[in-house]
Amino acid sequence: MQTSASSSQYLNGFSRVTVLPGLLIGAASLLMLAGCNSKAGAQAPGQGAPQAVPVPVVEVQPKPFELTFEYPAQISGVREVEIRPRVSGIIEKRLFEEGGRVKQGQSLYKLDNAPYETALAKALADQKTADVQAAQAKRDFNRIEPLIASKAVSQAEYDNAKSAVELAQANQAVAASRVREARLNLGYARVESPVSGYVSRSLKTEGSLVTGPQDLLTTVTQVDKVYANFGMPEGDNTTLREGLANGNIQLDKGGLKVEILNSEGKPNGMQARLAFQDVRVNTSTGTVDARALFDNKNDALSPGQFVRVRVSGAVEKNTILLPQRAVIESPMGGKIVMTVDKDSKVAPRPVKVAQWSGDQWVITSGLNAGDKVITDGYIKTPPGTPVAPQMQAAGNANKQAAPAAAPAAKQ
Repeated sequence: MQTSASSSQYLNGFSRVTVLPGLLIGAASLLMLAGCNSKAGAQAPGQGAPQAVPVPVVEVQPKPFELTFEYPAQISGVREVEIRPRVSGIIEKRLFEEGGRVKQGQSLYKLDNAPYETALAKALADQKTADVQAAQAKRDFNRIEPLIASKAVSQAEYDNAKSAVELAQANQAVAASRVREARLNLGYARVESPVSGYVSRSLKTEGSLVTGPQDLLTTVTQVDKVYANFGMPEGDNTTLREGLANGNIQLDKGGLKVEILNSEGKPNGMQARLAFQDVRVNTSTGTVDARALFDNKNDALSPGQFVRVRVSGAVEKNTILLPQRAVIESPMGGKIVMTVDKDSKVAPRPVKVAQWSGDQWVITSGLNAGDKVITDGYIKTPPGTPVAPQMQAAGNANKQAAPAAAPAAKQ
């Protein structure tokens, strides 16, 4: 079952229906007549007992009901990456079309790399020098090493030769690291995209000097998958949490389902499972942050776009549903229904409602299984009026009473 949102106003995640003025007037009349029930039912001397008025009723029967909630949501890319240079330099060329699609590893900017090519050449020369010095130190040590046993050289000369080898090897390692650094800097002169997606406008033009990571060049948003971020009202979250805790609510296999709705309030075919739900309540909004991850290979959704989502997949085991026509506004606030008591007389009953599904209200309190609720004719049958209940099937509860019953209600 699905929740209708087209003719309702949302409050704390649930909808409230606009009641026809006639129902308000009728409810007021009922309560005004309630104080003179004995007079309304009294008969003149010599007359018999009042005739029971036929009224259509439905018998309350709790049944499973799928809870659905609708919320506004905003789309964001699964990854939104800031493109920043890792080295300083002059931008020689922009290598992408603003607003276009780019691939992972694609070069977006080319910086002036002449200084980095020069630095690499110097590092390579220093590395070669270090290699030559290390080779010479090794040869000197190889000549001295056999002489130490015959004491042809002193221990100090041997130690100096060995230290020279170790120092030359250390210089080799330093030179090699400088070569790697120079190669990295030369590579960083080409600024690449770390993800595939759409690139935004360029914040720097050719000829601009960038000094390193502190300069933002552009952003790339990955949109093959997107998040729908929304806030779940605290009341809805509490209903789900408490229902799951006491066993009155069960989740579908896979958890809560989230659907994107189109402009007409109908699912557009994009579905996902709830990917994240915070345990904290946002103190500024009174909602619980949540989001779902959607496949967006056809680029149907754009980052920053506002949409509406429907959350479903939670089934309440024992839910009371009543036709909307059976629930009326009370002049003193709240909602009431007209029931048939054990003496077959009309008795008002205050109820609490949550949301409505199709043409039925979801009743959260005020009624029990087996109660009989009048669905039509209650304006002509004030509280205390004897009635003859005419049972209706649940599927016909929102239809007008049968023609045969209508004249009887107009006493």
